[in-house]
Amino acid sequence: MSIPAEAFFLTAGFNGTLQQEIQQMVAEGILRGRFRAAEKMPSSRGLARHLGVSRITVTLAYTELVSGDYLTSRGRSGYFISDTAPRPPEFKPVDAPRREGVDWAALIGGRFTRHALPAKPEDWRSYPFPFIYGQADAALFDHQNWRQCALRALGRRDFEVLTDDFYERDDPMLVEYIVRNILPRRGIAARPEEVLLTMGAQNALWIAAEVLTGQGTRVAVENPCYPGLRAILGQLGATILPVSVDEEGLPPEAVPEGVRAVFTTASHHCPTNATMPIKRRAALLERAVAEDFLIIEDDYEFEMSFLKPAAPALKSLDREGRVIYAGSFSKSLFPGLRLGYLVASQGFIREARALRAAMLRHPPGHIQRTVAYFLSLGHYDALINRLNQAYKRRRTVMDEAIAAEGLEIAGRGAFGGSSFWMRGPESVDTDRLAADLRTKGVLIEPGRLFFDPSTAPGNYYRLAYSSIAQTRIPEGIALIAAAMRASGHKRP
Repeated sequence: MSIPAEAFFLTAGFNGTLQQEIQQMVAEGILRGRFRAAEKMPSSRGLARHLGVSRITVTLAYTELVSGDYLTSRGRSGYFISDTAPRPPEFKPVDAPRREGVDWAALIGGRFTRHALPAKPEDWRSYPFPFIYGQADAALFDHQNWRQCALRALGRRDFEVLTDDFYERDDPMLVEYIVRNILPRRGIAARPEEVLLTMGAQNALWIAAEVLTGQGTRVAVENPCYPGLRAILGQLGATILPVSVDEEGLPPEAVPEGVRAVFTTASHHCPTNATMPIKRRAALLERAVAEDFLIIEDDYEFEMSFLKPAAPALKSLDREGRVIYAGSFSKSLFPGLRLGYLVASQGFIREARALRAAMLRHPPGHIQRTVAYFLSLGHYDALINRLNQAYKRRRTVMDEAIAAEGLEIAGRGAFGGSSFWMRGPESVDTDRLAADLRTKGVLIEPGRLFFDPSTAPGNYYRLAYSSIAQTRIPEGIALIAAAMRASGHKRP
């Protein structure tokens, strides 16, 4: 029996090549039981004519399906469904109405969802003026070399790294490069056994908080601070003590007594971009020694230092192992990578490794080895240089546009970064402002979430420039200023 060419059709919006779409159509037809063993496929010429594609595209798709044992070739007779092709599952789910019999709200109590942060627009790329933080600009990324590193990591030589379960271990090649090249740039000396890879900085902070805190544990956090950190500590039941920052970051003398840990973004404060001076860092460490507390340092944007060289990390001053350092490749490479690391004394890393092993074992081996190649072959440093040059140009354009429109910068930062921390008049609610601007194609980040909820002001907001084209910045800033004036702010 032959399968007619009319059984296949292309769909709009397929995320892949024509060859991949044809492969998927055939494979799905077999797995769903529509095509059966020994049935003859349409000729490559006939299917190409029906789909309106080149014959070579169909031929290549058929060849791949043969290698996957979905099809078999019988010379001049053509292609047939393989007798040993993957079969459809014997049992199919019953598509019938279901009555939910569990009261999840009563059972779980919303102990996690009540700390959840509002979702950012999934379709942010469709907005002409996306001043949102943490997203990557595809035009700046080194796709070709990343692809080559990923393919190399898929090679036979690295097969064990790709396929083995490391249990609680990490890729020694990547850890060695972090120890020998990444950390020394921050002034940190560490041994491989003092490094743990994580699924990004968020996961690193969660692991550190889970190991060090618990119900009622007193911890100090910066105010404002990274909202994800407050969510983590809230879910763990910690007692969160906010410490207001100034133009030099966290004041050590303002840290409350009796805390177990202090969380800080010393090198590049989130979100104001302030940098804690060396004198303050030393004072914070002195208090940590005297009062026996720990410091968790989130150094999330160290690489984005294009105005002047950044200061060494707070961890570099640590002589007693009191600082737990969290770094990330997700900001400098791309956020979807989800790869970061913790650096701390071996006693802490041992516990953190055991916790991670119980939850996810380790980050995927292929991702680890791909990053290791990308770093060791020099592509990472070239990318950072390209990003810094682009960000410096965008920052200059942003600065000029902000000044021209009379908007107020609340936190400028001395080293660079990828955003501005802004302040509107006290009468302006930036949550409403953001909603209004979204209808005009402009995305901004309201600042209320960064603050302690009990005293959060409503007039702050963040403008990032990592994912917006330089040419669009002036028009976008003008729209923000116009919306600000329409909400009651008079231009000076």
